[in-house]
Amino acid sequence: MSELILIPTPISDDHPLETVALELLKRDALKNDVILLVEEHKVARQRWLKWGLPREAIEKFQLYNEHTSDKMKVEMIKELKSGKKIYLMSDCGLPAFCDPGQNLVDLCHKQKIKVTATPFPNSIALAVSLSGFSHTRFLFSGFVPVKEPERTEWIKNELKRSETQVWMETPYRLKKLLEDLVKSGTKRDIFLGMDLGSSTEQLLRGQASQIIKDLGDAEKREFVLIVSPN
Repeated sequence: MSELILIPTPISDDHPLETVALELLKRDALKNDVILLVEEHKVARQRWLKWGLPREAIEKFQLYNEHTSDKMKVEMIKELKSGKKIYLMSDCGLPAFCDPGQNLVDLCHKQKIKVTATPFPNSIALAVSLSGFSHTRFLFSGFVPVKEPERTEWIKNELKRSETQVWMETPYRLKKLLEDLVKSGTKRDIFLGMDLGSSTEQLLRGQASQIIKDLGDAEKREFVLIVSPN
């Protein structure tokens, strides 16, 4: 199944790779339909071996960084459309968070290709990475006010800002928030990351009106909402 999987890696060389990521790579690294994208070959090789992952897979490493991403992102979309699975790793930290992986995630969403990630402890950073939106500068707007007229005024004012934004809200007001965005008349795309890191994870991106349709009856979900840059 075509899928782009982000693999967050430890910031420190002394720390082990997260368990789910480790098991996935042990299982899949040598498969013919799997592509391994790394930021720098030397760093990736050292960490790969330290984590006890198969040495033979190092030959499959392909570089995806600021020097190669413009060309590689188009090639990788072709590979994904052909049925390949891609694991994307940066030297350390969360791929696609303020790095060239963002462009690949963005293209995957545009081409309706599944994107996900192995577990990461910060839902906000994870949602920003999975959104694929440009986020050289982004704003954490916090929780949307509950009562009117503060709620409508808050949404109106936040949508005047040009940068990518992170909005929070309680699960039982998910549908209302989407409806409020429709009422605002905004043309900005949004990303809805629901149940991140769980078996029921669902990622939706597009206009709020379309996301309401795609959401169906799944109204009460833990979520982070990302508003695209203007």
